Amino acid sequence: MGLLYSKFYMDFDDEEWTQISNNPIVFQTKKDKVSLEIEDSSHKTYKLIFKNGAKLSMFRVTGKFRLTWDDEDLFKLSKS
Repeated sequence: MGLLYSKFYMDFDDEEWTQISNNPIVFQTKKDKVSLEIEDSSHKTYKLIFKNGAKLSMFRVTGKFRLTWDDEDLFKLSKS
């Protein structure tokens, strides 16, 4: 299970993602190789590349967002 905390809300492209749940907020990819760049709360940037059908959960906690996903849904994760 992957986990990141970010201070920034993310917009999800309607052509690549669909929101499948409101409580909790869950987005699902519509195709392969959908990428997201996320800056975590310590200012490190991560690029995640998701497979078709992958799910990303977002939960708001005090002043930031907790993002979780299943590692098996990733093609790769790179950190910069």
